[in-house]
Amino acid sequence: MAGLGWQELLIVLVIVVIIFGAGKLPEIGGALGKSIKEFKDNSENQKLEETSSSTQATNVAQSKVSEPVKPVEPRQMRADEI
Repeated sequence: MAGLGWQELLIVLVIVVIIFGAGKLPEIGGALGKSIKEFKDNSENQKLEETSSSTQATNVAQSKVSEPVKPVEPRQMRADEI
């Protein structure tokens, strides 16, 4: 965890308690938890959208490749075109 030991975490916790007070800690923790959850959900949704868009692009490319190509028939040239 970013090189933080238990001593550093304890110091940070004491500073947070001094700044915000013990009564605000549950609110801060809840807000932080909700933020982390929303970030994870949005990250997963982004990955799903990227996957589905690349799948759609692949499907479109495959459908274009699988269409039969009509051969071009040679046309008769007229004497005045020669």
